[in-house]
Amino acid sequence: MLSGYRLMWIVVMFDLPVVGKAERRAATDFRNALLDMGFEMSQFSVYMRFCSSQAQIDTYCNQVEKCLPAGGKVNILQFTDKQYERIISFSGKSKQPANKSPDQFNLF
Repeated sequence: MLSGYRLMWIVVMFDLPVVGKAERRAATDFRNALLDMGFEMSQFSVYMRFCSSQAQIDTYCNQVEKCLPAGGKVNILQFTDKQYERIISFSGKSKQPANKSPDQFNLF
C-alpha cells in the first residue's frame, strides 16, 4: 500500500553564476538536465520531482551530482508526501490552495 509517509519529494535548489557566456551555458545545461530527469520547475532556481521511495531519491541525487556545474551552490531537499501537502504558498499577497499530490503515479 502506498503511504504518504513513504512517498517522497526531491527538491533541487540552486544559485549558479551566470556572468560569463560559459557560466550561462552551464546553468542552462543544468536546468535542462533536471527537466530531462523529470523534474518540474517550481520557481526559476527550484525544481521538484515526485518519487516512490528513498531508493529512487538516492538514484536522482546521484544523477544530479553527475551533472553539477563547476560553480555555484546546489542544495537537494528530501521530504515525504505528507510534508509536501503542508506547504503554504502565496502568489503576491494571495494565499494559494494547498498543494495536491499527483493523481496518478507515473512510472518512468
